[in-house]
Amino acid sequence: MLPSHRTAGRERRAFQWRTASPWTTCVRFACFSRLRFMWFTLMVLTLVCVALQMLGVVQQARTSKVLNFVSEQLVRMPTEIQGPMKRKGWEDLWSVSATVVEEPTDQHALIEDLTSFHIPVSEDEKGHTSRKQDTSSPERLEDTTNNNAEANKYPQMTKALVQNQLWLHQEVPKQIPNLKQLKRPANLNGTAKRPGPTGAECQPKKHIVFLKTHKTASSTILNILYRYGDSHNLTFALPLNMQSQLFYPAFFATHFVEGVRTRALKEFHILCNHMRFNSQEVRKLMPEDTFYFSILRDPTAMMESLFVYYKSIPAFRLVKSLEEFLNQGVRYFNASVPSNQYARNILTFDFGLNNTAPEKETELDRRSAEVIAAVERDFSLILISEYFDESMILLQHALCWTLDDILSFRLNSRSKRSRRPLNPETAERVKLWNSLDWRLYQHFNATFWKRIDSTLGRTKLQQEVELLRERRGKLEQTCLRDGGAVDPAQVQDSSLKPFQYGAAVIQGYNLRPGLSNETSQLCQKLITPELQYTSALYTKQFPQLAAARVALAKKIAGLRNAASTHRAVKRNVDKLTEMNVHAAFTNNTSRVKTHIDVGDKHSIHLTPQSSNVHSVAKQKISHDILGKSHKQITENPSDTSVRKEAKNTALLRP
Repeated sequence: MLPSHRTAGRERRAFQWRTASPWTTCVRFACFSRLRFMWFTLMVLTLVCVALQMLGVVQQARTSKVLNFVSEQLVRMPTEIQGPMKRKGWEDLWSVSATVVEEPTDQHALIEDLTSFHIPVSEDEKGHTSRKQDTSSPERLEDTTNNNAEANKYPQMTKALVQNQLWLHQEVPKQIPNLKQLKRPANLNGTAKRPGPTGAECQPKKHIVFLKTHKTASSTILNILYRYGDSHNLTFALPLNMQSQLFYPAFFATHFVEGVRTRALKEFHILCNHMRFNSQEVRKLMPEDTFYFSILRDPTAMMESLFVYYKSIPAFRLVKSLEEFLNQGVRYFNASVPSNQYARNILTFDFGLNNTAPEKETELDRRSAEVIAAVERDFSLILISEYFDESMILLQHALCWTLDDILSFRLNSRSKRSRRPLNPETAERVKLWNSLDWRLYQHFNATFWKRIDSTLGRTKLQQEVELLRERRGKLEQTCLRDGGAVDPAQVQDSSLKPFQYGAAVIQGYNLRPGLSNETSQLCQKLITPELQYTSALYTKQFPQLAAARVALAKKIAGLRNAASTHRAVKRNVDKLTEMNVHAAFTNNTSRVKTHIDVGDKHSIHLTPQSSNVHSVAKQKISHDILGKSHKQITENPSDTSVRKEAKNTALLRP
């Protein structure tokens, strides 16, 4: 019996536990129970997990806020910014490090202005000069006022230019009587001047940036730029490591270009591979006189093409049709998932802008106006895919190229059996889903025709389009054996087969046999797919790097072939072993039983299902057959069949 005071104390504590609040009970249990140390550990771990989750949420919110701020700053950037941003300011804005390339100077433009910059001379000198000429009186020089107006083109060099030209005239007045009589170089920039759309002479542009958008016939334009630059020995800003894209979908940076970090190249002429546009980084790489252009397509037709080509992305993977995606998939669409940018407002995304469309109509109007303003600020010309031939004529005059320079065949195009037109209801839903792209397309489709009316005119445009189509038709008859594009299975030259991706069937071409060497080279360049042409240009610009990469690729291929051969040999050995074991086990069951002590109480039962019997049979059969084979070889060493049997049977050894 316990003392009465102990019994009373126990009863009192029990009563307190029963009448205490749940929180008091939990605290007492956690602090005074035998498992209190485990409870303390669990509580600490829980607090740490909650803290980490909160930090992650805060960091994600801050990152999203910074990205939105940067996007708005890019859109609202004033149009006066033409040159590259300083490195420090750009790093503060984007928090990325990139090698700064010294921007090359366009000396040809400066030479042109020097040759057209007239020297002011006195009346006596003019008379002296005219008396020295054998022909009639030469053309008078312009006055000092006009000279000052021309000199204002280069305000930082005006004084030095005037002094140098005055010195030149004072030192050799007899040799240079009039700068207008000097013969200007006929091939100053590698090409002579040509008449522009308005009849005035223009200089062919050699510094070009083409923003290659997705599923907009941009691969055909890429081939045009590749052929022009290749024939004129221009330098391309190609992706690192023989890649086909400039690390898309990341924002473009100068160090994505091969030769920037190593400073192997001082000047780049054409930038045209897939990238997410970044105005500041592009302007750091390209000269100030660079011509910027891109191409758009109706978002309804483009969405159907994107769905077929990028069927494997997370947004499209689980739906069977585009209608099903618009009905159900949009509810589960997550723009932050990699590769899902193809599913919504891809054009806005390619231009380096925020492609998330606001829900409210007023916000959508404001965002669309900002997107349109940003594109107009950065690009001099926007083409329209639905009017491809008209776009090529407009591009020809904008670049001051010839008609032969813009001739092309359709590349990276799908076969008709992989296309499916959309019904009007689905098309309207696509416009609502891609509202930013739709408004962008509407605006530049209107400005496209306004530019034609203000420069060429509809009549002249139609004449040049007909001439372009006629030249293309003759070129197709000359180059193509089948008269047009064929399915990839029918392309005979494996080096000209286009890359296949998704559910799309990308067509290719076959060259007509018997062409001359020069014609064959031209035709082959016209039908070379994007990946193959990019690799060829990379090899041309960086032969040592290309050779090293080819050697590395061959080494990796050799290792893969060796590994696959090893796996195949191993499979054959395992199969042969199982076949020999099964045959030997079936034919020699009785002989194997004689070597096993079946009277032992610990012996195993010989059944075909027993793996132990197979193991014992393997060892015994291998030993017996090898012994027999060794004896036969000793008696008859010239018998090769016996040696082969012994070699195969040796595989049965454990």
